Amino acid sequence: MLLGVLTVSDRCSQGLACDTAGPAVLALLRKQWPLAQFKTALVPDDEEEIIAHFRKWSDDGAALIVSAGGTGMSPRDRTPEATRRAIDREAPGLAEAMRSKGSMSTPFAWLSRGIAGLRGNTLIVNLPGSRRGAEDSLASILELLVHGLEVAGGVQDHPRID
Repeated sequence: MLLGVLTVSDRCSQGLACDTAGPAVLALLRKQWPLAQFKTALVPDDEEEIIAHFRKWSDDGAALIVSAGGTGMSPRDRTPEATRRAIDREAPGLAEAMRSKGSMSTPFAWLSRGIAGLRGNTLIVNLPGSRRGAEDSLASILELLVHGLEVAGGVQDHPRID
């Protein structure tokens, strides 16, 4: 299985700050999927660069792409907009679950504009750019991602509801 972690940050990409969110996300994903292969990258808050990575990694067969950063209220935070342009279908419950769980620790979780959706069989999920926000958000949906990837990849049908 191929998984991608894309850190989106002007400051980190310019060497003005150290990326802590991307490595934290990578560590959680490696723990969940120890046999997976990973692609990682660090890009500035540029919609076209974000989209290019989403499309390339999806075309390369990534089952999951997780972005960290660019989901806030700053004028340069454009990750959700890039994601909407890259995906075919949204999966709004994932972002809602992350914000709901995050709000138990901080009300600022409600300000995250991250989204999730599918580009073909590739699930793309936006996480906040802070290490704690990224870790907490990913941890809150990890079980959902396991099942979601099985269904999106055609490994398992939707569960029956009788």
